[in-house]
Amino acid sequence: MIHKKIYQLSLCYLLIINPLQAWEISGSVGIESLAFINQPLDAQQHPHYLSGVIEGELHHEWDEGNQVFAFVPYFRVSQYDNKRTHFDIRELTWVKSSQDWELRLGFRKVFWGVTESKHLVDIVNQRDSVENSDGEDKLGQPMINFAWIQEWGTLDLLLLTGFREMTFAGEQGRLRTQPSVNSDLAQFEKKGFERQVAYAVRWSHSMGDWDVGFSHFYGTSRDPLFLVKTDDSGQVSLIPYYENINQSSLDIQATIGNWLWKGEAMLRDAQSDRTFASTLGFEYTFFNIANSGLDIGLLTEYSYDSRGVFAPSLLQDDFFVGLRFALNDVQDTQILAGIMIDRVSQAQFYNIEASRRFFESFTVDIQARFFNGAPPNDPSYFLRNDSHFRMEMTYHF
Repeated sequence: MIHKKIYQLSLCYLLIINPLQAWEISGSVGIESLAFINQPLDAQQHPHYLSGVIEGELHHEWDEGNQVFAFVPYFRVSQYDNKRTHFDIRELTWVKSSQDWELRLGFRKVFWGVTESKHLVDIVNQRDSVENSDGEDKLGQPMINFAWIQEWGTLDLLLLTGFREMTFAGEQGRLRTQPSVNSDLAQFEKKGFERQVAYAVRWSHSMGDWDVGFSHFYGTSRDPLFLVKTDDSGQVSLIPYYENINQSSLDIQATIGNWLWKGEAMLRDAQSDRTFASTLGFEYTFFNIANSGLDIGLLTEYSYDSRGVFAPSLLQDDFFVGLRFALNDVQDTQILAGIMIDRVSQAQFYNIEASRRFFESFTVDIQARFFNGAPPNDPSYFLRNDSHFRMEMTYHF
């Protein structure tokens, strides 16, 4: 009888408890305060917004680490702005790997590129622009990704299934254009299957001090054009129009001593025009200044876009200069401060970002962004009253 109970307990451990130990659960919960210096241009908007966010991660490995499952759900609830209250699956993926290949299926986030101020070649995922104006946050993209890993480099083949529209702030939200974007009336060059499916291929390789990547993308553009529409009541709004594009791109980075030389360039063919854009620059780092552990990096970049004021990014003929501070302390304190200046209009955008960990499980992120000097004919003119401070406190579990 005793042996039978021992057997039953052992079986329970093998079937339930032991497998659960192989699943890793982590995540974070945060609260954000977004405060604006000036009164809004639209009376529907507000000077201050609060929001809460929760992100989880379920991770599991088996087959000696050759198979991986990951699930990363994301949810934010925002005061006033119903468009910013949203749920997304950042990742829901299965990975099967071998010595010279990997197969990845599901929702994923993929990052391509090397420059700091602008990511020209990072085209796979759609931007989640209601999260932050810097374009760093991305929506999860459904895909099938096969990577062939050889001595001559890595070849990635991607089938992107399901197009995701860019997110925009609601009528009460900030930052947003004047007039606002009505994404409910979005238009597309292609319909049906051609709208929903895109294809991408990328070759990347490290050769000594050099990291190089060539990419090509075909499908619905992640960056919409905007059509002006006036309804029967005289209300004016902007309507996103998504073209079908072919985009070829190059990114390259050289690490030479304390120097990082960076460059991205792309050539895009669309119904509306043919576009060339590039971002070139460098970063020089002073390491362990006066044996204090402090690293200071100097960053300089120049961005050009042949579309000029019609470019989806505000960086179309702009210089960026910045300083990066890394204290290399236990709290992982980091600061990035920079300024972007439009070469023609002299409009300026100032940005300060700082982060620090507290009590092992808490982090605080602070951002300050200021817009100045944009004339009425500049694309950034609608941001003239939107200088703001953002602080987010996050608990990690």
